[in-house]
Amino acid sequence: SYCRNAGRDNMSLTHGFSLPEVLISVAIGSTLMLSTVKLLPALQLAVLRQTQDVAVQEDLWQLALLVGKHLQRAGYCAGNCRGDGLVLSREGQCVISRWDANNNGSWDTSSAEPEQTGFRLREGALEISRGTASCNGNGWEKISEPALFTVTRFEVSQRLVKGYAPRFVIALEGVSARYGETPRTVMHQVTGYNLP
Repeated sequence: SYCRNAGRDNMSLTHGFSLPEVLISVAIGSTLMLSTVKLLPALQLAVLRQTQDVAVQEDLWQLALLVGKHLQRAGYCAGNCRGDGLVLSREGQCVISRWDANNNGSWDTSSAEPEQTGFRLREGALEISRGTASCNGNGWEKISEPALFTVTRFEVSQRLVKGYAPRFVIALEGVSARYGETPRTVMHQVTGYNLP
């Protein structure tokens, strides 16, 4: 009889949360949820901006590497080529490189594979033209993505040191089309070994 009553007393001492405790817990949980819901859009926006900035930076690097590749080839000739292997104009905002891709001793302009390539900045985009001899005219096509970013700066500068091949610095700057607050800049240096 004593054991039976002792078991009942222990059962009556165990109980759940009281109503005020439950209400306080619900109030605290609701406050935390509202704070989280208000913070989530700001966090998503920050992540989107960061992702867009990284995409712009990667695209700028790819463009700088492409231009750099052409500058490194500029001036190569397997014979007696006429003219300049590299032309910088518009204060470095347009560059035309020539190189003898088929090793025939001249810089072809009329073949199916012209050996002159130009790059220029125009209306917020980097453009390319194959076979061009001038920074003006039509036939240029955009190689940057205007829907993703605007190119605000394209400049190729030449650094000459006596006794060494010329060095070129390619500077590109772009601003995200959607979140255009902070411009992203890349600088790439190459050596023009085929140029005097």
